[in-house]
This record gives sequence, C-alpha cells and structure tokens, in this order.
Amino acid sequence: MRPTDTTAAVRVRRARTAVAVAFVVNGFAFASWISRVPATRDTLSLSAAGLGLLLLCVAAGSTVALPATGPVVHRIGPARGVLAGAAVATTGLVLLGAALGWASVPLAGAGLALIGVGVGGWDVAMNIEGAAVEQRLGRPLMPRLHAGFSLGTVAGALIGAAAAALAFPLAAHLVLVAVLSLGTVALAVRSFLPADPDESAVARRQGSGVGRAWREPRTLLVGVLTLAFAFTEGSANDWLAVALVDGQGVSEATAAVGFACFVAAMTAVRLFGGALLQRWGRVATLRAGGVTAVLGLLLFVTAPALPLAVAGAVLWGAGAALGFPVGMSAAADDPVRAAARVSVVSSIAYTAFLAGPPLIGLVAEVVGVVDALLVVLVVLAAGLLAAGATRPPATGQSVAARSSAT
Repeated sequence: MRPTDTTAAVRVRRARTAVAVAFVVNGFAFASWISRVPATRDTLSLSAAGLGLLLLCVAAGSTVALPATGPVVHRIGPARGVLAGAAVATTGLVLLGAALGWASVPLAGAGLALIGVGVGGWDVAMNIEGAAVEQRLGRPLMPRLHAGFSLGTVAGALIGAAAAALAFPLAAHLVLVAVLSLGTVALAVRSFLPADPDESAVARRQGSGVGRAWREPRTLLVGVLTLAFAFTEGSANDWLAVALVDGQGVSEATAAVGFACFVAAMTAVRLFGGALLQRWGRVATLRAGGVTAVLGLLLFVTAPALPLAVAGAVLWGAGAALGFPVGMSAAADDPVRAAARVSVVSSIAYTAFLAGPPLIGLVAEVVGVVDALLVVLVVLAAGLLAAGATRPPATGQSVAARSSAT
C-alpha cells in the first residue's frame, strides 16, 4: 500500500471512531435528561397534563430544526454541524438546569426547545458524516453507529438513575452532562473526514437542493420506509411496558424487564446487522426484518402468557432494528446531495415520534392499549412496500451502497 493510501485509511478509521463517539454522546445527553423527567415534574410541581405539554417542547424544537438542518450542514459541513447542534443542545441542558433551580416552567420549556433543536440538528449532521465514512469504508456501518446511540442512551439512563438514587441535585447533574458532552464532541469532530474539494465544488454550484429533494420520489419513499420503522420502534418505546402491565397483569418492574429485552434485541441486531446487509442487500434484509417485526408484534398482542409476550417483544425489536439506519444510508447514497436528502428523510421519519404516541393513545381509548398496537401493522405494511426505494441507484457514487445492493 502506498503511503498516501495508508494515510487515507488511517484518516477513515479515525473518522469512524469520531462519528461513533458523536452517536454515543448524542444518546447519552438525551437519555440523561429523560432519566430525570420524574424529578423535573416534581421540582416544577406539574400535573400529568402539564408535563405532557412541557415535553412537547422537545418535539417542537426538533420538528423546527430538521428541515433547516440540510441547508446548514450543506454550507458548514458535518463536523461544524454536529458541533453546532451539540452546542445548542447543551445550552438547552444548562438553561433547563437553571430553570429547575428557579422553578420556572417557561424557562424550562425554552431549555427543552433548545434541546430539541440541538439534538435534531446534531442527529442529521452525524448521520451525514456516518454515511460518508460508510462509503469510504466500502461496507455497512450505519447500523452499528445507531447501536452506539442505543448504548449511549443506556449509559445516560443508568447514570441518571444513580444520580436520582444518590439524590444528586438535578440542576448540577444536567450542567455536568452538558459540559462533558460538549467537550467530548468538540474533540471528536476534529477527526471527521475532510471535505472533498470536487464534491464541495459541485455542491456549491447546485445549492442545498432541499426543495428539490422534497420533490424526488425516491427520497420520499425512503422517508416513508424510515417513518414506518421509526413508528414501529417508537411505539414500543412508548407503549410496550404499559401493554405488558395491562395485557399480562405484571408489575411495572417486570414490564421494564420486558422492554429491556426489546431494546437488547434491537441493539444486538444493529451491532451485527452489517453482515446481513453485505450478504443479502438492503431490500431483502429490510423486508425480512419487517416480516419478523410483524410476527413479533402479533405474538406480543395475542400471547396467552408472559414468556410468549417477551418472545414477541424480542422479535419485534430485532425486526425493527435496521430500518432507520438503512434509511439514512439510502438517503445519503449521493454525497453531493446527502445533506438535503437526509434532512428530508429525517423530517418525514421524525413525525412518527411526534404523532405516534397520541395516535396509539386515541385508539387505545376505544380498544385498549394491547390491541391498539395493531395500528403499527398498517404503518409497517406501507414501509415494506417502500423498501425497494433503498436499493442504491445504478449511478450511485457510494462503494458501500454498491456492495450492499440487491
């Protein structure tokens, strides 16, 4: 191997580690706040309805940020995009900490909105960088990066639980998380891939292309696919434990273990899903995953006993694991248009996290939580029909995409 080749390989490996750190810290920062929601409710003396409205500030911030992130990352690059998103998110954490110290609900809402804006922008930018590294490596990487996000959420939740058990001041906890997260990201982005001069020149001539991306049939279909799998995943995050309590009559602690089995299955498949993508390609792997999720969900809903319900949860998590990361890879097949397309696909997909919980909640008022989960099957069916859109274009520039084509 020539010296220049060796240098390039080292640079790609460093970028792989750096973007993995960005994913882990993103999950860690978000879960650190989520793990302290009960303490936030108590500190601000909120009712259930008031807490629900406060939590909407995060979703609203992300919804506003996602469509705008594509043009921003197109202009400043993924490294600065990730750093800017992390700076906004951690500022939101500090502001939230101050709001809790002063018991100010409006200030807490502003802090949560900033967290939503920052995490949303950070998410799009790190997915663009992850897809670029994946293309340079020539093999699937995105599932493992998203597994890193999941591991980061576990770490954040565990530290949050420990802080709560030790009665560590909530405001101080959030400020420490903010400082640690921003410092780690600032170091990591220094090893992101340098901009490709040729791609940058083409990108400047073409503009951000977000408006054009919203009119591209393939991009929209990839968005539908990603939304369907995000809805399948998010429904479990919000309702699986509740369904176990209502449907199986178990305690909240046992239901939490059942949800942990779902998360563990999803994380395991994301860690090792790259081999499946290399062997079977995107389309076949996604369709097999969708069918697995359908079978798991049906087993979960109809299970006469807890062990079968947990087995259904495991299949549900395993089947849903690869949809979101593969959707991000597919959106970024063309590096020149990656920023615009990833922001469009993310904007479509994140509506699942915004609309999913209330939709299932409304249906649950009529048929109960367990049967309401069957709504997921309708959404997932639409996603499976759109799975073919993830096949890399014949003229795609991504080596990784070509290697995982069907």
